[in-house]
Amino acid sequence: MKWTPGTQNDDVVDQRGRRRSGIGATGKVAGGGIAVAVVVVLVARLFGYDISGLLGSGGGGASPAPTSNEAQPPAGDDPDKPLVDFIRFVMKDVQDTFAAKFQAEGKTYRRAKLILFTDAVDTGCGRSTSAIGPFYCPPDEHAYIDLSFYRELRQRFGAPGDFAQAYVLAHEIGHHLQKVLGVEQQAAALGKDRRRNEVSVAIELQADCFAGVWGHDAQGKKLLEAGDLEEAITAATAIGDDRLQQQSGREVNPETFTHGTSAQRVAWFRKGFASGKLATCDTLSASEPSEL
Repeated sequence: MKWTPGTQNDDVVDQRGRRRSGIGATGKVAGGGIAVAVVVVLVARLFGYDISGLLGSGGGGASPAPTSNEAQPPAGDDPDKPLVDFIRFVMKDVQDTFAAKFQAEGKTYRRAKLILFTDAVDTGCGRSTSAIGPFYCPPDEHAYIDLSFYRELRQRFGAPGDFAQAYVLAHEIGHHLQKVLGVEQQAAALGKDRRRNEVSVAIELQADCFAGVWGHDAQGKKLLEAGDLEEAITAATAIGDDRLQQQSGREVNPETFTHGTSAQRVAWFRKGFASGKLATCDTLSASEPSEL
């Protein structure tokens, strides 16, 4: 992918290197607490997301909230500086693209923030660790990513390449686009008649489609190079629910899907990529999950 190093972008906030009390040497949060659980559950019910990973899986009592934030910014020879520069460029281009589409319809796009963090982070959805991967928090309208995820994407999931990284970022900003568009209201209405995981799949596939819409415009600006589209498709395939369940040795169970199959994720990304129109991405109108 062609991009411009040194892009200035205040929408990307670099919090890497921060150390918080309550986080052990492994980077895992010591505990969540009832207040955090309530916030996360309310958000999940409202927006149709499966963000149960934020709650953790262990038992025990609530830990006190962190009392200190000791900032330790990356050193001047930060090995991830090229990646951070790339993220700043992509984040700006993704949001500029969505802003332009809103403006064409006489609307105003509200920009999101992207928080880069290490190991664990405090969010409007509670405290989270890098174990759940990149995510978007509707209450604070921030997306969050630990850069170690990109290494995992390459090494564990076999999805290398800069456009695969860009696809992941565009997908998360796609969730912000849903917040701005008011999709949560439609999702909440659907949740009355359909299983929660079906609504979650529709939400996630729409974000894939929105990522494809950005990819269409990036191609029009000649930012894409040979093989870039294949990188995104490889990434979408690698993180489909069926593929992940197979890799973990579990039986594939559609009733537990939260993001969609590999084929669905690729199909909806391609739809957005082919059309370049947000209206193409109406996954929530499908009357049955099979229509996705």
